[in-house]
Amino acid sequence: MSSPEAQGPRTPERSTRPTGRPSWPQAGTAVVECVVLAVACLITYWLATRLLSRVHSVGRDDDLLGGMWAVLATIFVLRDSYAKSVAAAVSRMAATFVSFVLCLLYLAFLPFHAWALAVLVGASALVVMLVGRPGDAVTAGITTAVIMVVAAVSPQHAWQQPILRLADTIVGVAVGAIAAWTGTQVKRLLPARSVLPAPPKATIDLSERATAEAGGAGGPRCVTLDYERMCCRRTPCSDRVWPRRQLQPPEGFPEETERLS
Repeated sequence: MSSPEAQGPRTPERSTRPTGRPSWPQAGTAVVECVVLAVACLITYWLATRLLSRVHSVGRDDDLLGGMWAVLATIFVLRDSYAKSVAAAVSRMAATFVSFVLCLLYLAFLPFHAWALAVLVGASALVVMLVGRPGDAVTAGITTAVIMVVAAVSPQHAWQQPILRLADTIVGVAVGAIAAWTGTQVKRLLPARSVLPAPPKATIDLSERATAEAGGAGGPRCVTLDYERMCCRRTPCSDRVWPRRQLQPPEGFPEETERLS
């Protein structure tokens, strides 16, 4: 057995824990995403309070509420990738449509009541669960609660509230999706270092002699180092650990190895 001195001086281990502070290129990407979000919210608010109010308005207060609701839809939809934004847009529209139907059916015939608020919130969550979208239950419940409370504030226009909130949501979702696509195109113009690289993987073949010294039998074996999970894998699988004497771990790799069953 070789002594620790024979292995040579050990290199100092580097901490693999992320510092939490982004680099300058990554900070630039974050700035671009926040600027896109701010501009998208401004456009959404202007469209909801100025454009939609010219089509139909029940009052200044309701126009401001519609602007807020549209901006919330934009914030909900705008994500760090276009695919995630599209999925969020579908989720928001599905939940809003369920709330729109239930609230419109109720408010067209009956006034606001506390028990109706509770029943409709539960019914909205139940419907989206039954159609196979349990993740939208919270959004559907929140939308229903907002529509019903606003209907209580403006009882003379109660039945119009589901229609107005649906229109606000459509505007916010559309602007959010367009902003997500625009942000993706802008981020492509940034340096490649602004995007975190995928963790590298190294595959090292052990010689037959090294395998025999480790107590194995057969031909050469292969050790795959997964830097993301910080563990090693052997092919074919064995209950023997990785032979550190024959293969020194790379700099920064933990000294302990994982036994695979």
